[in-house]
Amino acid sequence: MDLAITLSVLAILLVVVLVFLYLSVRVVQQYEQMVVFRLGRTNEGMVRGPGLRFLVPIVDRPYKVDVREQFIEVPSQTTITKDNAPINVDFLIYWRIVDPLKSVVNVAYFAGALQGVATTTLRAVIGDILLDDVLSKREQINEVLRTKLDEVTERWGGKITTVEIREITPPRDVQDAMNRQLSAERTRRAVITESEGSRQSAINVAEGQKQSAILQAEGDRQAAILRAEGFSQALERIYSAAHGIDEKTMTLQYLEALKALGASPSTKFVIPTEFTRLAERVGGFVDQGFSAGIDPGTAASATIPPMDDPTMATRRTPRSPSHPRAPATSSVSSSPNVVGPSSEPPWPRKSSPRTPAVLRRKGPSSSRSGVTDPE
Repeated sequence: MDLAITLSVLAILLVVVLVFLYLSVRVVQQYEQMVVFRLGRTNEGMVRGPGLRFLVPIVDRPYKVDVREQFIEVPSQTTITKDNAPINVDFLIYWRIVDPLKSVVNVAYFAGALQGVATTTLRAVIGDILLDDVLSKREQINEVLRTKLDEVTERWGGKITTVEIREITPPRDVQDAMNRQLSAERTRRAVITESEGSRQSAINVAEGQKQSAILQAEGDRQAAILRAEGFSQALERIYSAAHGIDEKTMTLQYLEALKALGASPSTKFVIPTEFTRLAERVGGFVDQGFSAGIDPGTAASATIPPMDDPTMATRRTPRSPSHPRAPATSSVSSSPNVVGPSSEPPWPRKSSPRTPAVLRRKGPSSSRSGVTDPE
């Protein structure tokens, strides 16, 4: 009987000890902090770190706080931009607890409170930004949201580490306008690129034409120099060859030229003054022939007067009144090398060296190569 009672008491004591151990011993993980409420009160000294912790049963009530970084997903929110464009925005918030006591005492559900504050803060931030800036300045919006949320959650013992906008969905008409704008921008860039290519091509062509013109001008200059040198050498050879030609040969050349002029269908010819000197030479030959026909002995001793002989005199024989255009007559004196005053060659000698004589074709009955005085 006594033994049974003793065993029962021992069993009860064992159960009490086990219950006491269960209520007084707590294991805190490395990523946790434990806030202990003793008789409903707590302070900074009641915050326990990781490890094996003992509590006073029934008196102490523990509350564990996860201090790891966590995230919440804010569902898509319809907000209105500064230029009254409705858009849908959803984003992620990364946060962690830096003060376990405040997170337990100052807020009941930190994640829920953070999500509500993030929704209202998002609308306030987007409402101050234009649609184009919302679409192009995500990093700036993320930083503004993070700063504002961090200010609010500081009193809750939390820390907002990162805010990331995941998607911005503008209205359908805005998307169409953006697509048209994008297409126009690409077209503009293509046109600019094409114009730049055309401009560069034109510059290259102009440069090539410039170089070609320079090279061609240089070639023309060299060719002109070579032609001039060749012409100069040809003139020198002609001049050197002309020194060995006598007056008779030159007279025959002049006569050939007159023959060619006479065969031409033209009725008026402008000839140089040298042709009058040719007429003097031909007249000398004619006088010599006439002298040979009248007095053979005298003609044998007669010589052709030189062109520059001052003793050679000419005069004009008056024309017959019945034929005003009749040719003049000439006579040769008996003295050699001298033409007397009564002899007149049938050619005019009034034209100056600088005034060209004129040949005129008078008609079928006149000579084709006659030499007349200018009117």
